[in-house]
Amino acid sequence: MDSLSTSLSQAFVAFNIECDNEAEHRIPHWTTMSGKRPGVWLTSGTMWWNCMKYVGEEPLGVKELAILARTTTNLHGMQRWGYITADAAPPKLIRATAKGLRAREICAPLPGEIEKRWENRFGEAAVDRLREALYAIVSQFELDFPDCLPILGYGLFSKPPDRKRSSPVGRDLPLCALLARIVLAFAMDFECGQELSLAICADVVRVLDEKGVRLRDIPVLSMAMGILRKKGMVTVDKLVRLTVAGVKAQTAYRERIALIEKQWEERFGKKAIGALREALVPFTLELLLRGIEPYPAGWRASVRKPAVLPYFPMVLHRGGYPDGS
Repeated sequence: MDSLSTSLSQAFVAFNIECDNEAEHRIPHWTTMSGKRPGVWLTSGTMWWNCMKYVGEEPLGVKELAILARTTTNLHGMQRWGYITADAAPPKLIRATAKGLRAREICAPLPGEIEKRWENRFGEAAVDRLREALYAIVSQFELDFPDCLPILGYGLFSKPPDRKRSSPVGRDLPLCALLARIVLAFAMDFECGQELSLAICADVVRVLDEKGVRLRDIPVLSMAMGILRKKGMVTVDKLVRLTVAGVKAQTAYRERIALIEKQWEERFGKKAIGALREALVPFTLELLLRGIEPYPAGWRASVRKPAVLPYFPMVLHRGGYPDGS
């Protein structure tokens, strides 16, 4: 049985890839594969949640954006990619471009549309159970969580919220926002006082061993491998091998995942955590993968079809894709 954090992470990643596939299909855009065309550079829905949801025709201060989104965006990237313009002199004010406004309009209804698809695929009752189970836990969080996962920081650590919640969590939160909040909360508990982030542990350290794994077979980022080498946890030639320190880190990862699940049972209630585990059962990897099938013209159609989803989302500054793409 997968850990709670794995099941939550894979549901989050799958939901967001479905949104991204639909956005790519509808938004005038360009990529390195398509070449320069009219429209914006293609990014993930993360960049809607942390930026374009709040940036319109009227000027908005950068600090105000961070307060509204409860997280930060890749401001320079959003300018470079054609979504916003920004004043050069302080106080820095940003506005959406015409292309950005069009992308914003298209992205706004997508979370709701994908929820409807999930109701058709998994059953309305199953989606309702998942929503209620997520809400029962998320509503207990004291911090003011964003509605998306923050862009991973140095060392691929998750950035926690910087203030407490001042009002109750609304029951109308989109399913993807509930998933984002609970995944971030788990990462925060895992990473507190730790040497390695959950992203590196779950997506890299987990799949390695002492015998060696081919580098091309690892769903890895160069920065993650650099961190592990610097810490003396892997050796790299044609194969990537765990050192003694790496084996200890792998064992510690598994033990800490189990420990946090136990702590969550004590913190939120054994019944609530049990209900969440049960609610996640219908959302199998097979059905999640079936839902992320890209459009024939989409960029994901031209890359290797995934056999598995990340055990923790890799949301990066280069576009915010949930799987580190």
